Amino acid sequence: MSQMVVNEFDGNLPMTVDELVRLPGVGRKTANVITSVVDQQPNMAVDTHVFRVSARIGLTKDAKTPLATEKQLIRFVPGQLVYIFHHWLILHGRRVCVARKPKCEICGIRPACNYYKKYVEPTIKIVRS
Repeated sequence: MSQMVVNEFDGNLPMTVDELVRLPGVGRKTANVITSVVDQQPNMAVDTHVFRVSARIGLTKDAKTPLATEKQLIRFVPGQLVYIFHHWLILHGRRVCVARKPKCEICGIRPACNYYKKYVEPTIKIVRS
């Protein structure tokens, strides 16, 4: 990889997704991480947390691949927030909207969450005194 950076990019790490994915071992997610973190470009890195959380809360609809998820999120997230938005989804997925048993009781976005409305809210019994 380093030889390719030297030969094809004059020793400078490229800063576009298209150029980065040409490097051996660099896929779209890694290229999006590099460009969004290093250069604050409006690129959305989609890992398992971003993929799961965005679908669960309803930010994406019927996205079957990380690329489909990326395209849907990019359409709706304001450009100036895209570079950091995937970090928010990752943290939410690690701390609150965990894979096996989401912590809906402490979630600040549950009023807008599709998962909560469909699976949790209907199970809550109203106790009248």
